[in-house]
Amino acid sequence: MASVWKNRLSLAIFGQSHGAAIGVTLDGIPAGEPVDMDALGAFLKRRAPGRFPWSTPRQEADEPEFLSGIVNGKTCGAPITAIIRNTNTRSQDYAVTKDIPRPGHADYTASVKHGGHADISGGGHFSGRLTAALCIAGGLCLQMLARRGVVIGAHVASVAGATDRLFDPENVNEAVLRGLWEMEFPVLDPAAAAPMTQEIGRAKEALDSVGGTIECAAVGLPAGLGDPLFGGMENRIASLAFAVPAVKGIEFGAGFSAALMRGSEHNDPFYVCGGAVKTRGNNHGGILGGISTGMPVIFRTVIKPTPSIGRAQESVRLDTLEAASLSVQGRHDPCIVPRAVPCMEAVMAIAVCDSCV
Repeated sequence: MASVWKNRLSLAIFGQSHGAAIGVTLDGIPAGEPVDMDALGAFLKRRAPGRFPWSTPRQEADEPEFLSGIVNGKTCGAPITAIIRNTNTRSQDYAVTKDIPRPGHADYTASVKHGGHADISGGGHFSGRLTAALCIAGGLCLQMLARRGVVIGAHVASVAGATDRLFDPENVNEAVLRGLWEMEFPVLDPAAAAPMTQEIGRAKEALDSVGGTIECAAVGLPAGLGDPLFGGMENRIASLAFAVPAVKGIEFGAGFSAALMRGSEHNDPFYVCGGAVKTRGNNHGGILGGISTGMPVIFRTVIKPTPSIGRAQESVRLDTLEAASLSVQGRHDPCIVPRAVPCMEAVMAIAVCDSCV
């Protein structure tokens, strides 16, 4: 099924944006793993709406309610199922989109796929709202990995034309990663935040939106995790990353800039440091042949501009196949990049856990 991701772990996400609840079932986590509910709640709040002056005014507590899999604060070996109840919905804002699909959204493709029966209120099952369920699973995996010395963090690498500096690919600092968790607008260079928020503010004033990029890193991974071909670390990460509806591209290490390099430039020479094999440079992004090398694992994702904008856009009426104009109503972020940062951390955590449980 499309809403189930299965390797060593099994991850199922269910619900609709304006349904009674959204939720997740995560199977394969060992019994006896402690769960810090306060830490999980803090992680989920980083993704929740309404944290910025320009954010959607939709307020959701995003408090998970666990139905199974956790007893007395520890995993019990049974599938972990949790829900988040939807409490602040305005489905009437989406009545017109039943017949007039929003450009950039899944309204049209969902209508074709499901014969006109898809629930598209708030995006339905295609909504970014479901990334809250993804973050429940990712938050649990982050805690499990931290106890094993693996730390994951991400930052806003760019918004529109404004950029942050990138991670040092050879020496990603664990303290820096942890520091990003505490930042409302996570960037490596504090001076980078203002130009980015200005770009977002200008887009909002113009009834428009902007996109950007997110860079995510994991440190503390041993060499040897992952598998070749279809089971590679890149495969695991990429397949999970594209479950976040706004993701339109992903690259590892040097990524697409590798196309401009020669092999002598792109290859990372091996050397021995403190009895461990390391590489000079990390163009490979910590992965070779689908398997971790022990260097920091680094990937970057492209987040498209929020498709819901107040400007009038061309569309069609599906019932008559006539031209129509549409101005999207409802409550939307002019930029979803900052809220997608914990989603990318969740993606990395689930993929890494899947390779080592």
